[in-house]
Amino acid sequence: MLVAVPETTVDAFLGGRVEAIQPARAHHRSGLDAVILAAALGHSAQGRVVDLGAGAGVAGLSLAARAAGVAVVLVERESELVACTREALGRAANAAFAGRVEALRGDLLTDATRKAAGLAPASFDHALMNPPFHDRNRVRASPDDLRARAHVLEAGGLDTWFRAAAALVRPRGTLAAILPADRLPDVLQACEGRFGSLAVLPLHPRADAPAVRVLVRGVKGSRGPFRLLPGLVLHGETGSAFRPGPAAILRDGASIADIHPSWSDPNWGETEPERS
Repeated sequence: MLVAVPETTVDAFLGGRVEAIQPARAHHRSGLDAVILAAALGHSAQGRVVDLGAGAGVAGLSLAARAAGVAVVLVERESELVACTREALGRAANAAFAGRVEALRGDLLTDATRKAAGLAPASFDHALMNPPFHDRNRVRASPDDLRARAHVLEAGGLDTWFRAAAALVRPRGTLAAILPADRLPDVLQACEGRFGSLAVLPLHPRADAPAVRVLVRGVKGSRGPFRLLPGLVLHGETGSAFRPGPAAILRDGASIADIHPSWSDPNWGETEPERS
């Protein structure tokens, strides 16, 4: 079924190696967070990756462009965004990796809706996630319903998203998620009993500013220790230009491990996937 999206823009990422099509208004528009999330996995990542609540697909497309060994499934419940992703996969700029990317429409948050979307339990090696993060009773939602649905959590809160990720990745599979820094306590609670060997990377706008985002990674079923990593600073002391490391992620397709050594871990996300 064709889905009409009233007005869209074509947005270039990774220095033009990726082109995404996004609604010009109403829906959430992906940018920095999605590219940083994709950079959690490096060039040598292998296996099947699911992007939970993929929006217009920026994170998954950016990962596919970086890592030739992954196949990416982008799952999104809003039909207009799925239509944007499918259109983007036909663009010449994305031809090198489009054959390894699939866009599915579906609701991730219950066993029944995952099954209806064709998502089998424990069928992925890695998961990416940039979920809604506002609690409905703590924020005034946007009057635009589609934007509110992208930013405001439904019943069950963040826990339902981490439960979905744990259901979809195999034992010893990995998760990477990006959220506002003030949601870190909730993230740690949601990972309890599901993902271990947690590493948290704070993202600071400037060296003297508090972190505004955290990138969290974990391994399903692991009992490894928690690590709080040195923060990644995005901008210099003045101006809006990115520092060389973050700029290499945004412009050149570098991974976080390429520019921030503390993120590097040979046991996380870079090994060959398990085979049945």
